Amino acid sequence: MHILVLGGTTEARALAESLHADGSGTRVTTSLAGRVAAPRLPPGEVRIGGFGGAEGLAAWLREHQVDVLIDATHPFAGTISFNAARAADQAHVPLLALRRPGWAPVAGDDWHFADSLEEAAPVLPGLGRRVFLTTGRMGLAAFAGLEDLWFLVRSVDAPEPPHPPRMRILLDRGPFTLDGERELLRHHRIDVLVTKDSGAAATSAKLTAAREAGIPVLVVRRPPVPEGVPVATTPAQALAWVATRV
Repeated sequence: MHILVLGGTTEARALAESLHADGSGTRVTTSLAGRVAAPRLPPGEVRIGGFGGAEGLAAWLREHQVDVLIDATHPFAGTISFNAARAADQAHVPLLALRRPGWAPVAGDDWHFADSLEEAAPVLPGLGRRVFLTTGRMGLAAFAGLEDLWFLVRSVDAPEPPHPPRMRILLDRGPFTLDGERELLRHHRIDVLVTKDSGAAATSAKLTAAREAGIPVLVVRRPPVPEGVPVATTPAQALAWVATRV
């Protein structure tokens, strides 16, 4: 069996590790988009770069005789997810989406919601003036016109323009500790946090720190999984699904 994992997440790496170690001889190829300069590589075969849309991916599935396709990309990598759905349909390959659960507010949270970065930008001036932006280096153009706000932008790699004119870059990779997030908010006098609903514990400490500090959080909702695609929320669930395809 040949399994193609569209990766780039902790869950994708854990799934590849389990598939590689199960002793069944399953061939596992993980595809990474190549947007991070030094990604953490999973075991097994790794390819880096795009496929050329749904048609290119479908052709790759056929050429490499892929038996199962698993979309374990970031919850906000919407384009590849819809391309994967179309490609799987064209190549007649079973597709599963592996998506970690999203976050949910608890008592004491002051959360506000937007459906996109573009929708979030005009909301910000009404929530604060010193922004901790944790949405990654992509999409900063949405905030480029907010000249009166100051931004602390945290990302794995340095962003490119256009971006907010008043900005400090913090290059870092999770997981992040609660004490570290508390100190970061205090040191930079942050009064509003912007985040995508990425889920997972590795980057959730900022939400607790914001709640403790009484800081509002602007949450960008994740895009939907393509209609008709089954969803697993853990690598273990994905493994169980793969077992049904053997």
